[in-house]
Amino acid sequence: MGPRSGLLGLFALFVAGKCSYSPEPDQQRRLPPGWVSLGRADPEEELSLTFALRQQNVKRLSELVQAVSDPGSPRYGKYLTLEDVAELVRPSPLTLHTVQKWLLAAGARNCHSVTTQDFLTCWLSVRQAELLLSGAEFHHYVGGPAETHAVRSLHPYRLPKALAPHVDFVGGLHRFPPTSTLRQHPEPQVPGTVGLHLGVTPSVIRKRYNLTAQDVGSGTTNNSQACAQFLEQYFHDSDLAEFMRLFGGDFAHQASVARVVGQQGRGRAGIEASLDVEYLMSAGANISTWVYSSPGDSGAGCWSVSGRHQFRPSFPASSPYVTTVGGTSFQNPFRVTDEVVDYISGGGFSNVFPRPSYQEEAVTRYLSSSPHLPPSSYFNASGRAYPDVAALSDGYWVVSNHVPIPWVSGTSASTPVFGGLLSLINEHRILRGLPPLGFLNPRLYQKHGAGLFDVTRGCHESCLNEEVEGQGFCSGPGWDPVTGWGTPNFPALLKTLMNP
Repeated sequence: MGPRSGLLGLFALFVAGKCSYSPEPDQQRRLPPGWVSLGRADPEEELSLTFALRQQNVKRLSELVQAVSDPGSPRYGKYLTLEDVAELVRPSPLTLHTVQKWLLAAGARNCHSVTTQDFLTCWLSVRQAELLLSGAEFHHYVGGPAETHAVRSLHPYRLPKALAPHVDFVGGLHRFPPTSTLRQHPEPQVPGTVGLHLGVTPSVIRKRYNLTAQDVGSGTTNNSQACAQFLEQYFHDSDLAEFMRLFGGDFAHQASVARVVGQQGRGRAGIEASLDVEYLMSAGANISTWVYSSPGDSGAGCWSVSGRHQFRPSFPASSPYVTTVGGTSFQNPFRVTDEVVDYISGGGFSNVFPRPSYQEEAVTRYLSSSPHLPPSSYFNASGRAYPDVAALSDGYWVVSNHVPIPWVSGTSASTPVFGGLLSLINEHRILRGLPPLGFLNPRLYQKHGAGLFDVTRGCHESCLNEEVEGQGFCSGPGWDPVTGWGTPNFPALLKTLMNP
């Protein structure tokens, strides 16, 4: 197909549609704080866009997710294979044909799909993309502490109405990489007292959450866990080896990842990528660990591969299908003692996702009993509430670029810790012939937080105005939108989650 016939084909599709539609009418299109524009992108510059194709049988898939995740269901733990899911949700032949014809007519090239065929990523020039996505206008932007570069459009885009039954949205236009939750605090003054720790290390975590030297992977099962690294965030094998040399002496561990999937950069290590790998592999000790590397996307996370269980702090935290991890700190920063809310811990109520049925009872109880709630106009009380659990997020030691770095804090620290402990529990389940945990939330809420230390003190930050006066949601007995059900007491959590 030549350029002229391609444009004619694209024009014909527009005419057939007669009008256009906006796939994302509620998408925020403001430049996030800390980002600046570097000007319009060159019309001939190449960019990658991802087209989300309309899936089939979404309601049936949702029913199956609930069934395999509910311990009371006869289908509990009977997970679908990727091929089963693909067979269920694969877009219709009409959708595949229509979208492919539209993209080819626009000059899209080097398109590649996924097993389920519901995402199609293609390369186009900026000129072609702006013609294809009416209203889009691409600029170069830079932002964040790492001065990340991105090409985005802050303008709304529209598609031919003929595509409305076939395309849900186009990725790579509006969303900017999220700001990392990690911060490095100044080292506090240490009082002259014995029996103190000078920052969170694997031994501190294992002591607080009651792990023994025997609480490690066996090395005999088909169990694995993984981290993902994005936006030029890379870990270095040498940093991991040095971290384990310094901090892994009292438990069996692996000092290298089993496999890296994707492109592993050779530049400086990112502190977030370093932390993810080091603490996933020290909490989920002696378990085979993979790292997925995707330099061009946003987000971060860790998961237990055998369990298909995702722990992603910002992708998004409010999704009802993600176990979201909040943050805590020690009440006394130098002692392994009770935990309180880490003021940087996120949490609250989603404006996008409705409240899932599995958390209805817990959230209703919190809203009716909490003595300190922000004004009702400040949050969507009917939305998905989060986090679900929490772990220490304050004062970590990390090795990055050969340097031990103290006092690193953020929920990006608590997330791999909780994920690693779940990997250890999956290890026990696999050894007993049980299926891995899979999606944890329905079971977690059914058990009312059994096996977790309930965190009942502290609030997270909010806006400083006359109504709220700086106080956001506060923790309390049971579930709360600051620390969820609480932090792990490993032997008790293991006992709770070992029941079939």
